[in-house]
Amino acid sequence: MNKFDRFVDLASQRLGGRVLEANDDFFAPKENLLKPSKPIFIEGKYTDRGKWMDGWETRRRRTPGYDWSIIRLGLPGVIRGVVVDTSFFTGNFPSHFSLEACDLGSRPYRGEKELSKSGRANWIEIVPKTPLEGDSQNQFAVENPSCFTHLRLKIYPDGGVARLRVHGEVVPHSKLSKRSETDLAAVEAGGRVIASSDQFYSEPLNLLMPGRGKDMSDGWETRRRRGPGHDWVILKLGLPGTIRRVEVDTAHFKGNFPESCSLEARYVAQKEDEDASLESADWKEVLPRMLLRANGRHFFRKLQGVGAVSHVRFNIYPDGGVSRLRIFGHPVRLQDQLKGLERINNLPAAAVRKALLDCCGSIAWADQIISQRPFTADAKLFKSADEIWAQLDPKEWLRAIRHHPPIGSKRGNSKQSGTARKWSASEQSAAQTSSAETLAVLNAANQAYRATFGYVFLICATAKSGDEILQSLRQRLANDPETELRVAAEEMRKIIRLRMEKLLNS
Repeated sequence: MNKFDRFVDLASQRLGGRVLEANDDFFAPKENLLKPSKPIFIEGKYTDRGKWMDGWETRRRRTPGYDWSIIRLGLPGVIRGVVVDTSFFTGNFPSHFSLEACDLGSRPYRGEKELSKSGRANWIEIVPKTPLEGDSQNQFAVENPSCFTHLRLKIYPDGGVARLRVHGEVVPHSKLSKRSETDLAAVEAGGRVIASSDQFYSEPLNLLMPGRGKDMSDGWETRRRRGPGHDWVILKLGLPGTIRRVEVDTAHFKGNFPESCSLEARYVAQKEDEDASLESADWKEVLPRMLLRANGRHFFRKLQGVGAVSHVRFNIYPDGGVSRLRIFGHPVRLQDQLKGLERINNLPAAAVRKALLDCCGSIAWADQIISQRPFTADAKLFKSADEIWAQLDPKEWLRAIRHHPPIGSKRGNSKQSGTARKWSASEQSAAQTSSAETLAVLNAANQAYRATFGYVFLICATAKSGDEILQSLRQRLANDPETELRVAAEEMRKIIRLRMEKLLNS
């Protein structure tokens, strides 16, 4: 069994995957590598070059080196695992293989020469040189989290590979998320299968494929149910959103279509390894049980409003086959749906870093917090934030301090986001109501402080008057540089805590 089946085959011909070039395909053509069908063997079938084989096979190498082929993925994505299928290659399979990948964007390069000439092919090894077994489905996990568009398969020193499957998560084009309405579950949007009750005849991922099904094999069909219950499939939407209409297509299913169907949905903010818990989750009904007919398209527009959702459960009663399922709706940003600690735990690292930098201007501090995700409680996040801050190099303390505006000013030396500027203004609001005379004296004291220590005077100013701040500033001017930096760092820690509380409550 292929342990990566729950992921999409990014290299599939059905999605536009193509073998662009190979240095040699003397015995069997390179195009066979991505054929959707399982490899077959025909006894006694030969061509004018030798035994006919259902795969890619190179001639016997008589010089040092390796053979290679370049593959353009049908959809860009993060690769989670590959299957190098050597079915029926017994005395002629490669002893080893390796796999490289790169991201070339959307430009349609045609081969190695054009790739090299472009200067954009920065190949990254995602599977090192690894032994293969003959007549086997060799499965390998991939740990690289980057998005890729092209692969270079190397076989050592020569031989035959029946199929290459590249399983991963689609990274949808940014244009999809900007549309007013799109198929939220489509495979090209990043939709995928999480779990299903049964896939005896064909896999449920077919439900999300482009176009209409070509025959019964190009759909999801379960075995005949002999007991109580019904069949179901749980899908993760590629684009979370609000569902507006649903299409259920039973094309080619005539004596074996389901009697009826229903759809449930919910929003989930959790990691992929927790998706199994969805089977017992609290689902909300979107589409009540509706009758289906054979070999037809069904359009449902009268749906229950349940807000933004990230997962759906499609139920069929009691069993049978469905060709396609379309979940049309309005995409929403993940940032807009997650609240509190869920935002810190589940948003992409870049988005979390941006939010944390509003709390503290040290990138090193923010990245160390991200590396410790997930946090099970607010208190654990606050504790980690304090500990990381205390252990930072003093140079990082200074970077964060310089991120803040001086008392009485609206801008710091470093660029601040609108959120950070708003928080700074709120924190200094009590001081800003001081008399013009007090503000003038405070400004002069700020300049004296900067001349003495080389950085802005920092204090947790929330609820403090201008006179209170001025008194503290004058007292701290008497500190030696080492003592003062530690005092300023402690004030910064207090500000970080207040801002993180605001972040979690926003």
